[in-house]
Amino acid sequence: MTGRASSDYDLNHDVTLPEGRALTPASVLVGVRAETGHVVLTKRSARLKHHPGQIAFAGGRQDPEDADAIAAALREAREEIGLDPAQVRVLGSLPPHETVTRYQVTPVLALIDGDFAPVPEAGEVSEVFEVPLTHVTNSANFLIQSRHWQGRARYYYTVPYGPYYIWGATARILRSLADRMP
Repeated sequence: MTGRASSDYDLNHDVTLPEGRALTPASVLVGVRAETGHVVLTKRSARLKHHPGQIAFAGGRQDPEDADAIAAALREAREEIGLDPAQVRVLGSLPPHETVTRYQVTPVLALIDGDFAPVPEAGEVSEVFEVPLTHVTNSANFLIQSRHWQGRARYYYTVPYGPYYIWGATARILRSLADRMP
């Protein structure tokens, strides 16, 4: 898909990112259940060192053995939630997203076919749940909030759904998808 890359800094116009910064390649699977039209998300384990308890897509760092961002997203989805790559129809990728943790994340948009019974990897994922695609592609459902971080207010998107507080990179990637919807 075409469009401009996004970042965790999009709403923070007072931040100037340094030229030539090193970003680690990563990818996430923006998986939509073909039968239900729901996006599959995870709640990260509270035991994790980074981003414990946060809502995320299945995904992670691109390993040297991964052929590309798509291969990394499929591998991570298998490892984290037990998704068989044979059930996945990749539709394309959204423009990359830069995180405050210095990752360049490629969101891989895909349909998940057939029955899928998630098997969360307990060390990384405490819960797998689904949100209607119509909810996360409706711009009216997004809010801009802020927290005090590193000495200043940091603004970011949220797209709450029921008991789930979806924010940060996950919400920004979903907002990027919503911005492309007719």
